[in-house]
Amino acid sequence: MKPEWKDFLADAGAEFDDGRVTTYGNPDRERRVTTSGNVFCDLSHFGMIAAYGDDAETFLQNQLTNDVTKVDASHSQLNAYCTPKGRMMALFRLFRRGDTWYLRMPRATLEPTLERLHKFVLMAKVTLEDASGALVRLGVSGPDAVEELEKAAGSRVPTEHDAVATIGGYTVIRVPGVHPRFEVYGELESMKNLWERLNVHCAPIGASGWALLDILAGQPSVHPQTVEAFVPQMANMELINGVSFKKGCYPGQEIVARMQYLGKLKRRMYRLHSAQSEAPAPGSDVYGKGRDEPVGKVVDAQAHPDGGIELLAVLQIEAAEGGALHLDSPDGTRAQIEPLPYPLDMAS
Repeated sequence: MKPEWKDFLADAGAEFDDGRVTTYGNPDRERRVTTSGNVFCDLSHFGMIAAYGDDAETFLQNQLTNDVTKVDASHSQLNAYCTPKGRMMALFRLFRRGDTWYLRMPRATLEPTLERLHKFVLMAKVTLEDASGALVRLGVSGPDAVEELEKAAGSRVPTEHDAVATIGGYTVIRVPGVHPRFEVYGELESMKNLWERLNVHCAPIGASGWALLDILAGQPSVHPQTVEAFVPQMANMELINGVSFKKGCYPGQEIVARMQYLGKLKRRMYRLHSAQSEAPAPGSDVYGKGRDEPVGKVVDAQAHPDGGIELLAVLQIEAAEGGALHLDSPDGTRAQIEPLPYPLDMAS
């Protein structure tokens, strides 16, 4: 996080924990407004890798799960970086500003991802670097997010998911959400101005609020606890345009393609709700009815303003369809499956 931006947020009442904004002084009100009101969120808890150079597109195309050639000034995409066994080491949004490609991911997974990518540069004309301090980033969400953002930025915003618009010095990306939702990237001074304009009719929220909106939108994440835990289809990546089956090879491509065309998927990501008050950490176990062994793992979990917690979890399909689920232990708090905003069979 840029020191000047952190000072700006602190002046706005931000409280920090490990480099992420937790609250602006009224966490109860922030939780209540997150799912129903117009909100904006500092996204500095996400880091960014920058890739640029003559071979940047080709290099990324050979490493990532999606068709990188479709990313341009008007289109972004979800993407994953896999092991040779098809397990996701990182999951991120890929977009471009000018000649630079940006991989936006949880800050905690950035360094190992960058280190592994560097091993495959070899003679390619591509530079990879941590660009987390290069651009300020905000998330905007709410029933009136389109109107508020257009008013604040001074131009129309994208209407379709993954679409990108360049508005003055802003890069605006439409992302899935329970309400219209956007990620905005820009230079320090212009983002300060955007913050001030949004702050008239929108409320700032902490990082956990944005994570809750991701969960409600069925958007997976990979955290340090779940690195190499899931192949892309387990996290529904092929259902949300995070995998291409028509591009060339990349690490793990054979495994991912075989599962799509020849195998039978035994695990899927589901959205769950539980009445317990404390959110389990990513990677925590989920148990099924009458099972002593775990039937799945938590992807992410956050408190919901109406009580209890919302979570995404990758579960054995048989167990998910077979009855009660419990968090942390066979006798743990019950959790029930809730609908996702997309059907689980739409890619079949």
